[in-house]
Amino acid sequence: MQILVDADACPAVVKDILFRAARRVEMNVTLVANQYLRTPPSPFIRSIQVPAGFDVADQRIVEMAEPGDLVITADIPLAAAVLDKGARALDPRGSWFTAENIRERLTVRDAMEQLRSAGIDTGGPAPYALRDSRTFAGQLDRFLATVATPKRGTP
Repeated sequence: MQILVDADACPAVVKDILFRAARRVEMNVTLVANQYLRTPPSPFIRSIQVPAGFDVADQRIVEMAEPGDLVITADIPLAAAVLDKGARALDPRGSWFTAENIRERLTVRDAMEQLRSAGIDTGGPAPYALRDSRTFAGQLDRFLATVATPKRGTP
C-alpha cells in the first residue's frame, strides 16, 4: 500500500502531515506534480515531476494507483478514476470520496463549471483553515490505524 498525492495544489500543511505519517508508519508517500517539489530526506518519501500539461499529473497518479492505495486529492474526476481502480481517495480537508458520493460530487462540479463558463461568479472554496488540517490529520490517522502498524523508534 502506498499514498499518492496530487501535489500541485496540495496545502503545505497537508504535505507536512503526510511526511510525518510516512516516517511514523514506514509507508511510501509519493508526491506527483508538474513542478519540482522539495521533500525531506526519507526512504519513504519521494516526488515525481511530470511534464506540464492538462491532467498530466492526474493521469500519472491513475496509472500508479493500485487497489488499497490512498490518493490525496481535491480533484473530483481524479478521485472518481482512482476509486474505479479500487484505491481510496481523501481530500486535503479530510473528506472521503466514496462510491456513494462521487457521482453527486461530479454532477455538482459539472453544474458549477457550466455556471462559470456562462459568466456567473460562483465564488470558490473557503480558505484552507486550521480546522481543515486537523480534520485531515484525524481521517489520515484513522485510516493508517486500519492498514499500518507504527514502527518502534520512529519519530
